[in-house]
Amino acid sequence: MTSTSKLILGIVGAAAAGVVIGLLLAPDKGSETRRKIGRTAGEWANSLGHIFDNGKHAVEEMTAKVKGAKTTAEEKASRARESFS
Repeated sequence: MTSTSKLILGIVGAAAAGVVIGLLLAPDKGSETRRKIGRTAGEWANSLGHIFDNGKHAVEEMTAKVKGAKTTAEEKASRARESFS
């Protein structure tokens, strides 16, 4: 896990904890508080799902680009070897 992903995960975790603590300290009835926690958790889960999907897509794109660059480099190296032979 990179330091950037650790930082993002830490920020998300801290924000989630802050939301839950804020809801628990609110002067609402227990059922209303549980409903708010459930709704907020669902929204966060959806947001995180989108973030991870976007990250996965970006990794797949980078992998394809790296493979293409590798193939191009191998072809150029092969041509260079042939020209010196």
